[in-house]
Formats: sequence, structure tokens, C-alpha cells
Amino acid sequence: MKKRVVITGLGVVAPNGVGVKDFTQALKLGKSGITFHKELKDLNFSCQIGGIPNISEDLKSQYFTDLQLRGFNSSGILYGCIAGIDAWKDAGFEKNTESQLDYDTGLIFGTGTSGVEKFREAIYKLDDNQVKRLGSTVVVQTMASGISAYLGGMLGLGNQVTTNSSACTTGTEALLMGFDRIQAGKAKRMLVGSCSDHGPYIWGGFDAMRVMTYKHNENPEQGSRPMSASASGFVPGSGAGVLVLESLESALDRKATIYAEVLGGEVNSGGQRQGGTLTAPNAEAVQRCIKKAIENSGIEANDVEVINGHLTATTKDALEIENWTKALKRKRKDFPYINSTKSTIGHCLAAAGAIECVASVIQLKNQFVAPNVNCEDLHPDIENLIGSEPIATQKIDLNFKVIAKASFGFGDVNACVLFKRYIA
Repeated sequence: MKKRVVITGLGVVAPNGVGVKDFTQALKLGKSGITFHKELKDLNFSCQIGGIPNISEDLKSQYFTDLQLRGFNSSGILYGCIAGIDAWKDAGFEKNTESQLDYDTGLIFGTGTSGVEKFREAIYKLDDNQVKRLGSTVVVQTMASGISAYLGGMLGLGNQVTTNSSACTTGTEALLMGFDRIQAGKAKRMLVGSCSDHGPYIWGGFDAMRVMTYKHNENPEQGSRPMSASASGFVPGSGAGVLVLESLESALDRKATIYAEVLGGEVNSGGQRQGGTLTAPNAEAVQRCIKKAIENSGIEANDVEVINGHLTATTKDALEIENWTKALKRKRKDFPYINSTKSTIGHCLAAAGAIECVASVIQLKNQFVAPNVNCEDLHPDIENLIGSEPIATQKIDLNFKVIAKASFGFGDVNACVLFKRYIA
């Protein structure tokens, strides 16, 4: 018999809030964490704004030893470890001593690229004949699984400890992979999440692709405009989100706080066919992903009351809304509330799915719908499909049970998960 899976801990490092308390407040207020960055201007970037979490040296010292921080230059691993330890403590656990090993708990923590700045730092003054002088701290910070290696060791986790990577879908995919493992009885708990570095060597390629906005360098908080008629591309962001998944049986046994239940979900690919490409979604596959996620969750399309969309402030926003209407067979006033966390944090790339899953669970637990900022001029194609009522521009207090979260990534890959309010 498949086990029920619940969420017992949350951790987040986002541009508009570090920690669940500050992030929750930012969500309620529609507070932006997007700022101007002179470094990007000096490098002649078209987009000179972005979302970078505010991490002080004092905060770093609360999570890392001086030895760990020596030669450390990977912002994604930094964000992931802070969010992961916060989630672990939020679930009611402490960091294990060096002699303890927890075979009941594993970790699936995704990323896109790791330690690009560290690698640049290491090779900057070397030529090919000096490659052996890269340094001993390079490998663990630049390997994709660096984040899971760091965090798994910090917490002494003995179940599966691994890293996934699936572009913007990474975090939502990691959650569903952890969900599957607990549901199958292979683990009691799984830390799941994803992280992303920040900086010009991460964001430069997107600037070259001309998919980032260039129109709001003077007013950065207005730059990220999902579903808006005046959207001109996404704003890059960075950070990490982590959730502690646990079997319901285990959570009840230890009287843990339960944020929500994970009902189920689906991961698929459009195969870069039927209109899908490396950078564009196959609409039929997106719709299938949503439908199968609902089916796998044992609910009906009409049970979905709120959606936290992918919605990046690009030309694909209207297509995403259309895909939701077709998958749910619901339009206009019958359509659920929908919001995009990216309006306040930007597109956090590989970290996006995990941070937005945390945002979805926070809204469900606290019974509110976070506002969409910069969406007063709703895109006309979206207005024709669902009208303006489902798109809140102010916080709405709402008694609801089910929220859907979806992520769609480069490579034509999709993931959708359903969360339900847990009532004992």
C-alpha cells in the first residue's frame, strides 16, 4: 500500500526574504527583491537588474565553519545549505553529531550549474601547464552534486543522497522524486529542493539570448511582469528552496507540525516535437502533464482552487494560461486563482521550482493567495481566456484546500505537483 506523504519542514533563501518568516511576509505584501546591479551595467549587459538574496557574513558563520568557508565561492551551494539546514530544523530536528547517521532520511537536491564563479576564480591566472594548481576546494564546489555532498554531510543523511538537473523544472522534479521514494517505503523522510548561483557568468548567456528584460534598469522592482501586456522578458534571480517530505505515519508518530500533504504529480517531456523545442514547450505535453498530475493525485480538475504557475514574463505566458484552460477545461470565472512568484523574485532558474513550491505551501498553510505585482495591464490574450478575476493584484484571504504548482523548463521538460491542506 502506498504511503501518504506530508511536508513537515520548509527552508528558503530568496531575493525578497531569507527564512520562512521573512519570505512569507514578502509574499503577503508583494514585496520585490529585484534590484539594480552596477556590475551588470559595467559589463554592458542589456538587463542590469536581478534578484540576489541578502546573505551577511554573520549569517554565513551561523551555518559554516571557518574551515568550510575558506576558499568558498559557490553562491548556489551557500544558499542551498542555509535553506536545507533551516528546513531540517523547522521539521524539528537538529544537526547530527559526527558519529550519528540517519539511514531513514535522504536528500534529492537539484541545481543547474554549480560553482561557475569558483571555477573562474581557480583558472583565471593559470595557463594549461599549471592546471594541477587549481586547488583542492574546486572539485566539490564545481561538481553538480556539490550541494548534495555538502548538505548530506552536514546533516549525516544515510538514505539516497543525490542531485538532479532539469533546467527550470529541477526543483519541482526533485520534490516528486523524493515523494516517490517515500511513497514506495524506501525512506521515511527526504529533503528535496534546488538552488541556483547568481552572477554574470550564470546570467550572461540568457542576456545574449535576448530573453531577459532591458526596459526596467531604472526601476528594477517593475521589471518582472508575468502575464502583463508590457512584459519584455524575464528578470534573473537566484536562491534556494527546500522542503522536508515525510511519511504521514512518521510525522504523526513524532507529533510533527504538518504544513500540507503532497497528493501526487507528474513529470514528462514534449520530446521537442509538435512545436516543442529546446526553449519552447510542446503544448500537448504540458496539458498531458497537468492532467496526469491531477489523475495521479486522485482528485478532479474542479478541485484545483489555486495555481502557482511557471509564468516567466516572456511571450510564452499566454500559451501557459491557454494550456491550463485546456487541461482543466475551465475558463474565465470558472478558472482558479493563479499567481506567479517570479513577479517579486525574478526567474531563479534551477532554484525556481523549489522556491515556488515553498511559496505554494506557505499560501496553502496560511490560507491566502499572494498578489501578482506589475500585472495591472493584463495581456489581452490572457484576459480573453480567463478574464482578470483569477489574477489577484492584492493579497486575497481564501479558504481553500488544493493548490497546483507547475514548472516548465528548457529542453521541453515539464513537472506538476498537487498540494492539499492537511487537517488532522
